[in-house]
Amino acid sequence: MTQTVEELFEAGLARYQDGDDIHAIIPIFKEVCERSPKSSPAWTCLSWLYLLVDKPTSAYKAAQKAVKLNPEDPQARINLAIAMIDTSHKGVRTHVELAQQFIMAVPELKEEVEKNFADGFSRKPDWKTLKRVQGWILG
Repeated sequence: MTQTVEELFEAGLARYQDGDDIHAIIPIFKEVCERSPKSSPAWTCLSWLYLLVDKPTSAYKAAQKAVKLNPEDPQARINLAIAMIDTSHKGVRTHVELAQQFIMAVPELKEEVEKNFADGFSRKPDWKTLKRVQGWILG
């Protein structure tokens, strides 16, 4: 029996939270994005996974799609900002400022972003670009 897109997404998320190898999880989220190309959360997750495995160009493309689908998602904008820095794209400030506005307006989003920063450092302790963006977003 084929898994629904939702089941596949949840399975990928569970494997990520269980600490499975990121390289093994990326194909799951690629499939989710292929089967549900208008799913901003799937593109956001895929971009994050690419950032974790040092594939900023792939992360940039996925984060662009996530932001296009949901311009008010601060995590998608944070992922895009990180990927832009790592690929030497200009225009990072706009995404950082918008992410700041969204998390100031909605406290739950700020908590989620803080958890994601912590998660990123737990998986990649010396992640310089994440540290830089965290400083901009959270002060």
